[in-house]
Amino acid sequence: MKLIGLTGGIGSGKTTVATHLKHHGLPIVDADKIARDIVQPQSPLLPKLAAEFGADIIDDHGALNRKLLAQRAFSSDERTAALNAIMHPAIREETQRRFDEAKAQGHAAVVYDMPLLVDLGLHTDMDLVIVVDVEPEKRVTRLVEHRGLDETDAWARIKQQIPDDKRRAAADIIIDNNGTREQLSTQLDTLITTLRTKGIPLA
Repeated sequence: MKLIGLTGGIGSGKTTVATHLKHHGLPIVDADKIARDIVQPQSPLLPKLAAEFGADIIDDHGALNRKLLAQRAFSSDERTAALNAIMHPAIREETQRRFDEAKAQGHAAVVYDMPLLVDLGLHTDMDLVIVVDVEPEKRVTRLVEHRGLDETDAWARIKQQIPDDKRRAAADIIIDNNGTREQLSTQLDTLITTLRTKGIPLA
């Protein structure tokens, strides 16, 4: 089974690309969704997060206050590293389980939608790496307008990720999402053609 890595900085539009690939029959393993799934109430990770970032990140119902955790975790490189040390081993374990599940279902390829694919060096495990590229200023605007982040928080999250040029250097295919929806759509059509020429069966 081929592993297709899909990555890009926060606010780059990876979800749009992933949705397009899903429509063509490729299963998506979404690292952000896994990160949410593994910190549901009763998760063994919650006490570890509370010990590191403060008991008040868990509300009275046992649920994680993601916004408060993010504010603290993205306040410095050290805090981000502490978050990653707790989360990433559990994310890797669940990711592998979902890869195995896709393979058992007979899929010839799976898309791994992972924001930190290059940051963590995981791109070397992929058969193909797709990078969605958008200049930082446009990503900040999208994060503020569409996700409700304030500008300071948006910039903080972007700065915790590797520079765009390093991400581009790891790419086999780059999707430039700085333009219009129509321009993106044209690139997505080209992407599907490219994947087919590489022997990846698509619907």
